[in-house]
Amino acid sequence: MNFLNLLLTDKPIPNWIKVSFPIVQTILIILIALLALAIIICVLVNPSNPDGGSNAITGSNESFYSQNKGSSREGRLRKIIIVSSICIFVFTVLYLILTRIYNR
Repeated sequence: MNFLNLLLTDKPIPNWIKVSFPIVQTILIILIALLALAIIICVLVNPSNPDGGSNAITGSNESFYSQNKGSSREGRLRKIIIVSSICIFVFTVLYLILTRIYNR
């Protein structure tokens, strides 16, 4: 049985779904909270860049360091923030779908 069939049909929900949903719900909420905490910590640890990292006239980055920022600490923090944000979005959508199935 896939999620779409469970959403669209009026068949009774299988018992294993009713039993396992509170556990899955708790796990998803804990994961979302941990990822949100990771984003907050990464944003607070990430140093601010007063000039924005680019030249005001040309808009280009001119230093070797700014061109290779992906392998630096700031680059890794930025990747963690992006991946955590995407995971929060996916887990939230999954949580909403599971809640819709369970509360029918």
